[in-house]
Amino acid sequence: MLSHAVTIEATDAACVPDRDQDHALVRAAGSGDVLAFEQLYRRHHRRVFALLRRLCGHESRAEDLLQEAFVKAWQALPGFRFESAFGTWLHRLAVNTALMELRSRRGGEDRETDDSALEWQGTPDSAGQRTALGLDLERAVATLPPRARAVLVLHDVEGWKHEEIGAELGMAVGSSKAQLHRARQLLRTRLGGHHD
Repeated sequence: MLSHAVTIEATDAACVPDRDQDHALVRAAGSGDVLAFEQLYRRHHRRVFALLRRLCGHESRAEDLLQEAFVKAWQALPGFRFESAFGTWLHRLAVNTALMELRSRRGGEDRETDDSALEWQGTPDSAGQRTALGLDLERAVATLPPRARAVLVLHDVEGWKHEEIGAELGMAVGSSKAQLHRARQLLRTRLGGHHD
């Protein structure tokens, strides 16, 4: 459903930093070079922020998580093993940071285990039409309940398998599949039902 529509930030995706340059910067930053780390930040912050914004649904929270992810990256750089691209490693670190935050909030919010937790309360506009008709995909995804949004983003945008999602979010594979189905249904409703 989202494959054609989730080219949001396509310009950022097209500007994937060079792996060799990143590795040179990682080596320097891992040795304490703050300017090298600043360059890594500048090279990767847009893509990481876009991911975090989709995962958490709030720009200000995504900014906080971005800073938290980069602090964790700075602390972990000396242990970076160069087995993957820095961007891949950072991306996973950011996702894990967001998921840890989502898990920590789980006790204070609805657990989203039944259909009522996933229902959307639409608000009519002055003409009596649902405001969801005017939402773009990014805003519609942001309105999903946190766990449903996380499953949708991780599966449809990031390409994770349900087993990975279940392990990270502490849910059964079947629950991950159910959350994905419900999230897609909610998106169809919010976008007016005209999207595949």
